[in-house]
Amino acid sequence: MNTAPKPSPPALPHPHVLLFDGTCNLCNATVAFVLPRDRAARFRFLPIQSGRGQALYRAAGLDPDEPDSLLLVTGGRMLLRSDAALEIARHLGWPWTLASIFRVVPRFLRDAAYNLVARNRHRWFGSRDACLVPNPASQDRFIKG
Repeated sequence: MNTAPKPSPPALPHPHVLLFDGTCNLCNATVAFVLPRDRAARFRFLPIQSGRGQALYRAAGLDPDEPDSLLLVTGGRMLLRSDAALEIARHLGWPWTLASIFRVVPRFLRDAAYNLVARNRHRWFGSRDACLVPNPASQDRFIKG
């Protein structure tokens, strides 16, 4: 059994950072969904393809050249897959907090569904050649990386 402590996330300029695949249409749609619903402007966004994004993704034990999960860095924790999605929903307010009910579903089942979508997201939703360019109104919510 590995008893080594998990590495803590590298220092970030904001306490709640969502890393996303900037070339994935579904991932970009997720960011576009969160932005207007995050009324407290709690989350900042960082594409995995950026230098800082790649370093954080590696620190979480993930391969930035094959991104397959959202990564939420919050409260000194690094949350992946369904845990990241549920934590984001928890902070978006009503009615999105209702998604918290899915925490009763064992993580291995939640993540199996997440992984099915992640494996097929480019085929189902398409991709783009370059990362999302934020509009001027939300530019301050994106971390330069």
